[in-house]
Amino acid sequence: MTEIPGGFASVRALAMDKLDDFSNSERKVARALLANYPTAGLTTVADLAERGGVSSPTVVRFVTRLGFSGFPPFQRALVHELNGELGSPLKQIAAKRTSEEGVLPETLRSFAEMLSSSYADLPESEFGRLVGLLSDPGREIRVAGGRFSRLLAEYLVVHLRLIRSGVAMVSNDEIDRRSTVVEATSSTVFVVFDYRRYTDLNLRFSQQMADRGVTVCLMTDNWLSPIAKVAKVVLPVRVDSASPFDSLVAATAVTESVIAAVAERRGAKGVERLQQIEENTE
Repeated sequence: MTEIPGGFASVRALAMDKLDDFSNSERKVARALLANYPTAGLTTVADLAERGGVSSPTVVRFVTRLGFSGFPPFQRALVHELNGELGSPLKQIAAKRTSEEGVLPETLRSFAEMLSSSYADLPESEFGRLVGLLSDPGREIRVAGGRFSRLLAEYLVVHLRLIRSGVAMVSNDEIDRRSTVVEATSSTVFVVFDYRRYTDLNLRFSQQMADRGVTVCLMTDNWLSPIAKVAKVVLPVRVDSASPFDSLVAATAVTESVIAAVAERRGAKGVERLQQIEENTE
């Protein structure tokens, strides 16, 4: 279990309690963190320093003043808090009671709002870059996911394999992941689906792939998985739903959009491969 110094329930509560104890520069870091909590603390020291308009050493001092031994333990506490509180169905049940209008109207409205806000906030440049990478025949594509998002990872793989070669799913098996890292090159594209509750397994795997020069592409939620630190492309969507469980409706829709765009980009080559596959199945 990740401990928060002083026995506070959250890093937010800890930072607010110590606001008066910080120097002016450290207080800027605290305000930058609290203004975009907890996302601001889940990127890099340099990113948080830029948000606060201070130097990287100031961020390190801020984290130390909070009682953490360094930036990694500080981030682990944020991730633990995000997973245990914001991402826990048990914590959300009381707040997600069905209203009098009923489940169907309520979930319909929730999904419509989720899709609208997700697509409105989706960075088109990042989307275009991901489509370009997945459409490039010179790239080997590897895909992985988490406990539930693995379903989306497999969905993407099955469709991409119909219109291009060099696409493979990576399982949670340790040997499979080690082999994937060893075989990866700078021409490899790694697409990882990681939504709250984030996993250390996928974070370590993504870091190892990035260290090999792989282009890491992250499909995540609006709080941003810690994998965003090593990702070259990040596509965030909303996951809040009317139920106690996070929803992959928007994530599925964006994945569908990626598939549609890659199919369009592949053009005649994609059609030719699909025809060959269908002919061989008859």
